[in-house]
Amino acid sequence: MTRAPSHRRRPEARPEEILDAALAVFSEQGFAAARVEDIARRAGVSKGTLYLYFPSKEAMLNALIEQSAGALARVVEQHVASSAAADPEAALRGLLRILFTAVSSPSISAAPRLVLTEAHRFPELAAFYRSHVLDIVRRAMRALLDAAVTKGVFRPVDADAFMRVIGGPGIAHMALTNIFELHPDKLTDPAELADAIADILLYGLKPRLESEPS
Repeated sequence: MTRAPSHRRRPEARPEEILDAALAVFSEQGFAAARVEDIARRAGVSKGTLYLYFPSKEAMLNALIEQSAGALARVVEQHVASSAAADPEAALRGLLRILFTAVSSPSISAAPRLVLTEAHRFPELAAFYRSHVLDIVRRAMRALLDAAVTKGVFRPVDADAFMRVIGGPGIAHMALTNIFELHPDKLTDPAELADAIADILLYGLKPRLESEPS
């Protein structure tokens, strides 16, 4: 009698491999429907081995958030801290380039997309994302705005409105391209798209005077 091939167990699998498996299962089944057994099978480990690294599905998704959106938030914070005081406008353009390059990457945007679809059902997940991502970005946005107002580059505006105006296009781009597959017709380079959006944010939609910068 021929035995069916069994799935090879690899107790030495690294946490990164388990997280890769978790992301694949979450993306296919949704966070609520995903089972730890399926993640362990995809990673090639036993449930017991998986639990040595991550005690729950929530812990796995939190780790995925940390290594993607959390890491991005810290990059944004460092970027603003190192550049906003010298040239706030250049810092804003650089921030948007960082954001659009990141959300254009499926490996980085996958976890945030999961959060957007599941957070309303899991308040603790939303709270984790807020404290480990949004609060960091909010501080960075406030610091950028303060530096720009101090130098007279931007006029004083509400900080929370500023955060939504700057961050909103990135979320919209992520949803349009990755969920609805509505890709830009011309601005396919994330950096070029970021520059175009920066121009609209900085100069608005009204025609410019000839003396204004292009």
